[in-house]
Amino acid sequence: MQVIPIPCLVDNYAYIINDNISKAVAVVDPSEASPVIDFLKKQNLKLDYILNTHHHYDHIGGNIELKKLYNAKVIGFAGDKNRIPGIDIALEDNVKWTFGKSSVKILHIPGHTLGHICFFFENEQIAFTGDTLFSLGCGRIFEGDHKQMLTSLNKIKKLPRDTKIYCGHEYTYKNAEFCMKYDSDNIDLKKKFEKIKKLRSNNLPTLPTILEEELKSNIFLRCDQNDLKIKLNMKNQEDFKVFKKVRDLKDSF
Repeated sequence: MQVIPIPCLVDNYAYIINDNISKAVAVVDPSEASPVIDFLKKQNLKLDYILNTHHHYDHIGGNIELKKLYNAKVIGFAGDKNRIPGIDIALEDNVKWTFGKSSVKILHIPGHTLGHICFFFENEQIAFTGDTLFSLGCGRIFEGDHKQMLTSLNKIKKLPRDTKIYCGHEYTYKNAEFCMKYDSDNIDLKKKFEKIKKLRSNNLPTLPTILEEELKSNIFLRCDQNDLKIKLNMKNQEDFKVFKKVRDLKDSF
């Protein structure tokens, strides 16, 4: 199975999923149609499915045009069926959906929006996390609250450690700068930042990231770690309070 990032708008990624065995083709979070169409034409591919992690325009803006052109089925969260344009298949939390020969588990991960989901390809260990988990970051909290976001991140943390994380935006460099400000002696973070600098200097995507790397270097996934609590002068504070402080610091960064 191939996953190809398609840059859209200013810093969005859509992702083409091409299953060479079943020949099924999908796109995740097409903010606009034209870059997706251009890629499909060059590769002589037909689009079967459109997967939406949440309803924000920069993740669903290409839905209708792509659906009309390819007669593709739109997949989204049942709780957001009135906010996902063109939705055909509405899926619930924890259900499994089949893409080609692949089993895809749906994880409801609210916080950024109330209807946000993750598509986890179980055999391939690939997760599309939209705007909930970023490389070295997490999404802003718009419709949900901090407790929902922390619960959602903890749900993602339980996935296999070698899971490849594909998120919705190229925010990694800025996120790394924030993590370095508050977790500067983290050796794993320093190593990751050096890789990120090289990739971005060559205008290459920093994604996918690996969950194990994120667990070691993403400050939002380290709010349960004593060393970070001490750095933030929050020794013995509950994880939620640490997460809320870190998210508030990032909002004003």
